[in-house]
Amino acid sequence: MSLRHAVLGLIVELDGASGYDLMKLFEISLANVWTATQSQVYGELAKLTADGLIEVAAEGPRGRKEYRATDAGREELRRWLVEEQPRPARRDGVLLKVFFLGQLEPGRARAYLRDSAALMGERRDGLAALQEEVTWGDDNLSLYGRLTLEYGRRFFEMRKEWAEWAEAELARHAAPPEDADHA
Repeated sequence: MSLRHAVLGLIVELDGASGYDLMKLFEISLANVWTATQSQVYGELAKLTADGLIEVAAEGPRGRKEYRATDAGREELRRWLVEEQPRPARRDGVLLKVFFLGQLEPGRARAYLRDSAALMGERRDGLAALQEEVTWGDDNLSLYGRLTLEYGRRFFEMRKEWAEWAEAELARHAAPPEDADHA
């Protein structure tokens, strides 16, 4: 996925929006799956405009611009949705660290996994709270936003459960074997 298509998709879904409107919506929706800074979003708006995929629909006070998708922009979004397969994420800082946890004392390695499980639980809970805060409607953003949010909630729950399992595996591995004579 690219920021380009995230911004273009929001403009199409909203049927027009200002950069400020996009940032606010981005923060409560896409930021959970694709992060971007304000300068990145505004930079992408300029590029999309230059490429003819969006246009300025209205200008307001203090230089506020509202953008809308052009026919070419709507077609580009459709093309991207249908023709481009997303590349799986290949970088995972948590798993990279787990791969090298053997370089730490066993207690510190288990603590890392415990902390990771707690963090994943916090993120899961944050999405659950967000789900309660958002006023959901019957529009596309609400329907597909809920699907995406639920994916994130389940993803963090899976990561939490995995970290708890991995910590238990390390504890089991570190435990002395039971004496066969006393079994």
